[in-house]
Amino acid sequence: MNQKLFSRDFTLVVAGQIISLFGNATVRFALPLYLLNVTGSSALYGTVMACAFIPSILLSPVGGMIADRVNKRNIMVVLDFFTAAVIALFSLLMGSMNLVVLLTVTLMLLYGIAGAYQPSVQASIPALVDVGNIMAANSIVNTISSFASLMGPVLGGILYSAYGLAPVLWVCVVCFIFSAVMEIFIHIPFQKQDSEGNIWQTVKNDFTESIHYIREEKPVIGKAVLAACGINLFLSAMIMVALPYLVTEVIDLESAWANRLYGFAEGILAAGGLAGGICAGIFAKRLSIQKSGNLIVISALCLLPVSASLLFVKSGMINYVVLTISCFTVMVCATVFNVQVMSFFQTVTPAHLIGKVMALVFTAATCAQPLGNALYGVLFEVSAGREWMVVLFACGVSMLAAVGIRKVFRGVS
Repeated sequence: MNQKLFSRDFTLVVAGQIISLFGNATVRFALPLYLLNVTGSSALYGTVMACAFIPSILLSPVGGMIADRVNKRNIMVVLDFFTAAVIALFSLLMGSMNLVVLLTVTLMLLYGIAGAYQPSVQASIPALVDVGNIMAANSIVNTISSFASLMGPVLGGILYSAYGLAPVLWVCVVCFIFSAVMEIFIHIPFQKQDSEGNIWQTVKNDFTESIHYIREEKPVIGKAVLAACGINLFLSAMIMVALPYLVTEVIDLESAWANRLYGFAEGILAAGGLAGGICAGIFAKRLSIQKSGNLIVISALCLLPVSASLLFVKSGMINYVVLTISCFTVMVCATVFNVQVMSFFQTVTPAHLIGKVMALVFTAATCAQPLGNALYGVLFEVSAGREWMVVLFACGVSMLAAVGIRKVFRGVS
């Protein structure tokens, strides 16, 4: 089993993901934090992050269609080289253009590239491992993603605090170039599909076919994605906006340590994802998709201590510890849930549709993220001094979404 799982090509995919995702985690940490430090506005921060997600939503279905019709290795190589070029261009233009505009455009490009990139990675897994190892392979990919997210913000926070933004960006450029070169040597089985008519007709037919599959043949996928939209809107978006804003702007911490502590907090968040990925791999045979909704219930309940601490505790360090522990637990549960659901989708989807279906799943599930980012940016801005109310609100609505997920998967075989 180990030989089938860790084949040469799958190992190269994993190694490329380590390097590429490290660069992604670092640059996505540094750029928004730089904006928040310069402006101090959570509303602007949330708005920029909301704009950044839009290209990801729009390009993910395109990436899925391309992943089913073009060699997935070539997609990974080209997009990693392009990402390196985008970051290098931002570094060169940073001092000569309006920061907010330049940073927003750069983040939109980076998130758009990620939206087109991820369907290729997800669609390559069933092509590189056998059916029995799909959940283990997903667990490894998620673990790698979490490990990169763990190291990226921690090292990025140290470099950013010590040397500023520019060195962080150039380290990321090197990461993406190295990842692209490594991915050139990957061989992913590929069978070219016939196209009907021009490119627009092909896109229309692919989109229609995948929508029909989700609606008519596997409606549980559509229901699960709708429930996941609620989770992303009210839980994931809250953590994405709250963590940097609370640590750097609200919690009473030494100003010289705030950015570093935020970097460590992002690392702890990623450590939760790492732990969740490991747990999903170890307990792959014991996890039940029917009970996966319980994990989201636990995640929602973890927001209660954060709200209570912000309301009753004055110590900045205690608030910081409660926040990071709660976020760690949320990430453990959310990662195990994500591995279960992704593996289920990959298992029930035909090979010729998997890229398109996974892209539509990713798009639908993340379309709520920009709305959530903007929503919580405004809520924290207008609730200054009463941030605990925003966290409590997120807890309540996340519980409702969790109940919906439990109903969706209760009858799945």
